[in-house]
Amino acid sequence: MRIFIALDLDDPIRERIDHFIEGVRGFAPDARWVLPESLHITLKFIGEKPVETIDEIKRALAGVELAAFDLGLKGYGFFPTAKSARVFWVGIESGPELVELAKSVDRITSALGIPKEDRPFSPHLTLARGGGSSGAPGWRKGDKPNRSFQILLEKLSRLPAPEFGTMTAREFFLYQSQLMRGGSRYTKLERFALR
Repeated sequence: MRIFIALDLDDPIRERIDHFIEGVRGFAPDARWVLPESLHITLKFIGEKPVETIDEIKRALAGVELAAFDLGLKGYGFFPTAKSARVFWVGIESGPELVELAKSVDRITSALGIPKEDRPFSPHLTLARGGGSSGAPGWRKGDKPNRSFQILLEKLSRLPAPEFGTMTAREFFLYQSQLMRGGSRYTKLERFALR
């Protein structure tokens, strides 16, 4: 079973982002755009795990004891850079609580033998991926300048940075990711409340 851990979005923010995507999608027609119902803020991607380990992961994640916190979604960017863009994303502003949540999830899952992250947590919300490329934020072998998002970048550079609002993160989820024709489908397997 392919799994990951993430925050969900409040509906008003999801609707604003969906409206934004509809307005800019035509400027990057070859990109794979995320469906509005699939938008989430990834805390940790785990990958394939046997079904029998899922309950153990759920029990471990229930041990996260952090308070709810506010975060804002605004601005945009590209991974790894605008000239070699593989991913178009929305920025996330938050205090140290979001990073602490990601670190706690990483610590707890590493105790179960799941490898720790090898790079610092970079909070973002993926909106689109260029071509058939990886969505990883860092440089990868074979990265080179491409034009997947060039027109989108030119159009957005003439506009003020988009703002999508703020929300309070009160919970996070363990998700299943199923690869389907036309994109992945995400199913919430378990909810974990923040104090």
